[in-house]
Amino acid sequence: MITARAAATFDPVARSVATARAFVRDTLQGWGYTDVVDDAVVLTSELVTNAVIHAGTAADVLCLRTEDGVRVEIADHYPEREIPLQPAALDLGSLDSENGRGLLLCAALASRWGVEYSPTRKHVWFQLDLPDRPVGVRSAGPMLPVGLLPVTDERVRVAVVQIDSEGAVAAWNDDATYLFGYTSDQVVGKQLTDFTAWPQTPGTSTGIADALRLSRWEGSYGIRGADGRTIPVYGSHLRVRDPQGEPSTVCLLVRDYERAVLQTPVRAPVSDAAESRKTDPFEVFIGSPAPDDLDGLLQRTVERARDMLDADAAFLLLATDDETELEVRATTGLPSARQRFARVPVEAGTGRYGSARMPAVHEDLDAVPGAVPLLGNTGMRSVVTVPLKVEGRLTGSLGVAAEAAGRYSNEEALRLQFAADRIALAVESARLGELERLRRGSLSFLVEASDLLAGTLDRNQTLALMAQMTVPTLATWCAVYTIADPASDPELSYVLHEDEERIDGLKGLLTRISPPEPVRTPGARVWAAPSQAAHEAALRTSMRSIGIGDPGGLGSTTRTTLATAAAVGGETVVLPLVARNRVIGMLTLGKPSDDHFRQEILELAEDLSRRAALALDNARLYSERTAISQSLQRSLLPPGLPAVPNVEVDVIYRAAGEGNEVGGDFYDVFPIRDGAYGFAIGDVCGTGPEAAAVTGLARHALRLLAREGFGGPAVLERLNAAILDEGTRSRFLTLLYGELWPQEDGSALLKVVCAGHPLPLRLRQDGSVEPAADPQPLLGVMEDLELYEQEFTLEPGDVLLCVTDGVTERREGTRMLGDDGLADVLSHCTGLTAGAVAARILRAVERFAAEPPSDDMAILTMRVPEPQ
Repeated sequence: MITARAAATFDPVARSVATARAFVRDTLQGWGYTDVVDDAVVLTSELVTNAVIHAGTAADVLCLRTEDGVRVEIADHYPEREIPLQPAALDLGSLDSENGRGLLLCAALASRWGVEYSPTRKHVWFQLDLPDRPVGVRSAGPMLPVGLLPVTDERVRVAVVQIDSEGAVAAWNDDATYLFGYTSDQVVGKQLTDFTAWPQTPGTSTGIADALRLSRWEGSYGIRGADGRTIPVYGSHLRVRDPQGEPSTVCLLVRDYERAVLQTPVRAPVSDAAESRKTDPFEVFIGSPAPDDLDGLLQRTVERARDMLDADAAFLLLATDDETELEVRATTGLPSARQRFARVPVEAGTGRYGSARMPAVHEDLDAVPGAVPLLGNTGMRSVVTVPLKVEGRLTGSLGVAAEAAGRYSNEEALRLQFAADRIALAVESARLGELERLRRGSLSFLVEASDLLAGTLDRNQTLALMAQMTVPTLATWCAVYTIADPASDPELSYVLHEDEERIDGLKGLLTRISPPEPVRTPGARVWAAPSQAAHEAALRTSMRSIGIGDPGGLGSTTRTTLATAAAVGGETVVLPLVARNRVIGMLTLGKPSDDHFRQEILELAEDLSRRAALALDNARLYSERTAISQSLQRSLLPPGLPAVPNVEVDVIYRAAGEGNEVGGDFYDVFPIRDGAYGFAIGDVCGTGPEAAAVTGLARHALRLLAREGFGGPAVLERLNAAILDEGTRSRFLTLLYGELWPQEDGSALLKVVCAGHPLPLRLRQDGSVEPAADPQPLLGVMEDLELYEQEFTLEPGDVLLCVTDGVTERREGTRMLGDDGLADVLSHCTGLTAGAVAARILRAVERFAAEPPSDDMAILTMRVPEPQ
């Protein structure tokens, strides 16, 4: 039921916005609706701005009072308005965009709202309900009609969750299980942050870890339930101490719409007498209660300054630590490009009026272009700016502006300076608090980043980590360029965007433009090329969509191009990746349309880039050395096994140590001459590269000497001399060397010399196992060796097994596989092929002990197949 109404029409001029705000404020205060005045004024200001500035028509404002609240209607008279088509869900825009922000604010602040179109006007309305008075809390309240009591479920559920000093869940009651779906066993011992959706920007306001350490805390946040949905809750936290003195936090949680069960009632207003005795000039200007966060305080400040001087726009800038630049932190009435974190110099020119350190009044900016860089091309004509100072240090600058010239004089400057003096200390205190939180967060971020980067030596993984650590914590998107050597051009190596659907479009855009110039100068520098290329592509696409230019390439490509332009349309910065006095790449960070980086984020990114550069260079060096090592090691292995007529030959080789392909054990099978083949299996003392060097010498010497026609003993005696000639680099060597002659009757004749090596084992068809040679002295110890050759024949179905001591000396505690254990395994391999025998031996070795092998292993098997 409508109980009162008030209406007014405002001309399409900039001053009408301030007049409309005053009209709505006076009307609602006259009706006694002070609880909703601020929200109504904010919404009216945005919607009237849309009408008189963007639509360029008069605005009709109608206020309707009801028993439950107030309804405000704003209409414009744009003559050619079309009903908008919405093929998908309504997109209300973003807070940083002027276009659509009024509707976004309606969605955020109003109880109900809507838009109505007619052929001659657009009609936007919003409803603000009076807030329910909290009842049933910790202090007595007045008796209220049943209809005014807060609504709850059939049974009020209060989740009681206790958090220990480490932030883990220690207790979880049945109501918590009912509300969120987790049983106590599923959550006890896990971090509360695993289930919490905390409504704050990291490093800029109270986070959950901070809230849990406060003696008392109340507020709203979300709990992610077992079904994946986020459940809005109202929480009351109390810090307690158990009998042993250990601190913990008790959290009482209810559904957000049942907050009256827990919420502390608002303190009653002080009496007029008390108010007259104690008046805070800060609260007089900023309003009470004052916002408890820096961004809220700054935004409230610019809105109050705009209203106080009946301005069209207002802005507040904070000074950097060195007081050389001012960073935009809050604006109202200015285009989005002039908003958050854009930077302007403190000294814009010579003389008194070119500095932000003193009050300044400009009656007409057209007469002094560039005097206030922030207002260039905004349509503002007159402006007054005043400094915010604390103990003589420049903290920031507060300004208001109007579209008409000659609006302000020294009198308005004095009024604004008085207000600035009242709020400067509060702003500086809030700013220092934010910086301290940012620095703590930055230290934690850098420590975690260093641990992650130090945990890998893989180049691709390092690139991915660099990007994932910056997106979305520091930037909206990231691209990493690498430079292989000083003579190479930068190469785009990795691209990441917080929206995965934008990655391909972003990668395509960056591929089409020249990479940034590699410069060793530390710090971030602005790179305009991506934004310009994106805007040009979006312009060409838009022209094609309306029939101008080449009509090809419309459809999904149009949406992708426009989305990419929005994604990279903000500020883009490049940080060099410098390691060991060389630029090895560049880290590129970007923001979406009209966004800027704040100075603290750039400083953090610079610290990260230094750590990332060293990690990337370490990964490069490791990859190069690993490739060299693997190439050299592969050169020490035989190129392949030859096909021996009527004899099956198979080898299994395992080098000990991560990344090693060759160790101290080696093998070889090679043709000597027609009808004759040589084979060898040996073990150099030790493992690793030193042992591998001797294996290379031994394998190549064996092939050369055997092909020169020397017999087995002569081959080994000459190899022994070559090893001793290595001097201090020499190592003793056990070696089994033999020659193989396949026979026409299907058997194979073998001649072997076993120099200190585990004896070869012969498996007969009946399952018996016996050594096939006698032990003789090893190589590399004595100069004069007297070695002899032993000859035997492998009949069809027989198997010869040759292994290194990594097989026989496999240990589990005090047990060792040994020669007897190996013979027992071999005795169960009758009828198997040579490859199957080698595989069964390897499985037996691996199963003998739980720990991975610590010694090299080589298994060489030869089998004479039975006739078919």
